[in-house]
Amino acid sequence: MQSAIVLGGGMIGVSAALHLQQRGWSVTLIDRREPGRETSYGNAGMIQAEAVRPYPMPRDLATLLKIATGRTNDVRYSLSSLHLHIEPLLRYWWHSAPKRHREAIDAWARLIAYATAEHDILIREAHADNLIRRAGYRHLHRDAASFDLAVKAAEEDQREFGVRFRALSGAELAKAEPVLRDDLPGAIHWLDTWTVSDPGALVTAYADLFERLGGTIVLGDAQSLHQTATGWSVKTDHGRVDAAHAVVTLGPWSPDLLLKFGYRIPLVRKRGYHMHYSGGASLDLPLVDKAGGYAMGPMAKGIRITTGAELTGLDALATPLQLASAEASARELIDLGKRVEPDPWFGTRPCTPDMLPVLGPAPRHAGLWMNFGHGHQGFTLGPATGRLLAEMMSGKTPAIDPTPYRPERF
Repeated sequence: MQSAIVLGGGMIGVSAALHLQQRGWSVTLIDRREPGRETSYGNAGMIQAEAVRPYPMPRDLATLLKIATGRTNDVRYSLSSLHLHIEPLLRYWWHSAPKRHREAIDAWARLIAYATAEHDILIREAHADNLIRRAGYRHLHRDAASFDLAVKAAEEDQREFGVRFRALSGAELAKAEPVLRDDLPGAIHWLDTWTVSDPGALVTAYADLFERLGGTIVLGDAQSLHQTATGWSVKTDHGRVDAAHAVVTLGPWSPDLLLKFGYRIPLVRKRGYHMHYSGGASLDLPLVDKAGGYAMGPMAKGIRITTGAELTGLDALATPLQLASAEASARELIDLGKRVEPDPWFGTRPCTPDMLPVLGPAPRHAGLWMNFGHGHQGFTLGPATGRLLAEMMSGKTPAIDPTPYRPERF
């Protein structure tokens, strides 16, 4: 029986562990915390079937100036940490040119096509249907010009990728979400996306399934990973764990571990915040407020607001600006109620400069594999890339060509 250590207990790692297990592997999942407590816990709770285009970096001067001068809430940055991001941001800007972004879209959309189908299998096997709603979400626009452009873009996605949507007029939106103010121009209702009432609980449900099927989960130190004569070894709370293969699924922390093996993989690390609110209005479906640069949706703990991207140090203290701005924008739309937690949660999204995940074997180390860098869509793509990885590791022909995601491209 083939054996593997999977390092990282988020959606990516748990999904990869399950797919290997389903193919007859003996798998040990190792993390510093219980599964689903890091970035996979803190997202907007959507399995986004419509997310066929990875987010490019703005290239027009007007948008870049708005970001630089702090006049947008989509992206904020810490000036003292900006030097950490310069190189990956320059690469990101280069890859965001139309021709190269088109190449990224083609590779990205092939993965997204598998997202809901692969989640569906695990949801049913994990008995987690109670966490899932298959009714889509709404992308809200506050001005008519923005809404008209969004409708045209959605029509293009529908033609090219078969993504389903419905354009809601202001009156239709007010009827669908009576708690919203009624003077908005409209929204795009993306119909194929699934929403999750507790993202961390879904990862935990998948991890429980992995254990029920004979998998092992232990707490340990990923940085202790080292190569042995027969494979790979890691120190854990239960002693040393050895396996023939090791899979790095540590999200934004993956490059730090891989650096000691000589792999320098750039990431744009985008921090995001969330906060829950209760005692106010209750939304029917999640909303993305494009103008405010945030998402909000109904979850187990109340309405969750999730922010855009903050460029700061990986271990920097939390800053309140982005969440405060999002909260103020949301209060213009609905009665949010009061904050549930005393402090906001925050985590980091691992975004590669070319907008594609790092997926495949390490070029110079037998038995070492990588699966990270999914940007804003790790929660969406975990089961899809987990399947792809397990097929590669098992010597099977992958469902799609893995060439665009290969680690050696860096």
